[in-house]
Amino acid sequence: MLYLVSTPIGNLGDISARAKDVLESADYVACEDTRTSGQLFNLLGIKAKKMIAYHDHNADKARPKLITLLQDDKTIALVSDAGTPLISDPGYKLVRDCIANHIKVSTVPGANAVLSALQLSGLSSASFYFGGFLPPKSGARKNHLAGVKALKSTLIFYETPNRLLDALQDILSEYGNRQVAVVRELTKKFEETRLDSVQNLINYYTEFGLPKGELVLVIEGASDQPAISIDWPKFIKSVRPQYPVKQAAALLSEQTGYSKKFIYQLILSYEKENKL
Repeated sequence: MLYLVSTPIGNLGDISARAKDVLESADYVACEDTRTSGQLFNLLGIKAKKMIAYHDHNADKARPKLITLLQDDKTIALVSDAGTPLISDPGYKLVRDCIANHIKVSTVPGANAVLSALQLSGLSSASFYFGGFLPPKSGARKNHLAGVKALKSTLIFYETPNRLLDALQDILSEYGNRQVAVVRELTKKFEETRLDSVQNLINYYTEFGLPKGELVLVIEGASDQPAISIDWPKFIKSVRPQYPVKQAAALLSEQTGYSKKFIYQLILSYEKENKL
């Protein structure tokens, strides 16, 4: 049978007794990176296993081999580099093929960054949407955000530190000044949750620098209250061209609460599009 085994996302103490038992008794361990899993098993005191790489780049080729082993009555434990398998990895395709071939599948629950970030965020946990990693480019990122803008559920995304400010700017552009929690280094020594309006978060990370470590963004869902619409062309025309762009951005920032950097870029984009 196939076991879906959760491993720690930081604190090694989060491994369950059942997870260790399954990993030690399985015939094979399928993992994203054999080196990463090998190091983890050494730290956890788990005896070396026969490991098979199974990741985005080789999944289609490796999956038939895994199915053949399972059909030969072998037990396989599927793990990700950290956390719960199938979250942002190709494991679901293996589960689907197991179901199609009447191979039993069981889960060994454990650490999960999505649920842990939701718990720590202070935002509603009544319902939530998890969207994986936000696209790296602004245009695609804005389109993705726009697609779930109307959801009243709390929104959860993975993000990298170097793209955090750009992502927050796009969230502000698409959603307005919603509450956002930046959760980082879950279960580790420097675990931190910073909940604030997205504009205040932009100001904070602009002043103090980008955070380090693995990040999860938890975003307030859409409100029942109608959003306050800002007529940006009207605002821009009220200060341009009588004020230089930098000064105009500062004036509009005071009036709207949006960052000067965001408005500065907005003015440039608007005037470029309208050939002003």
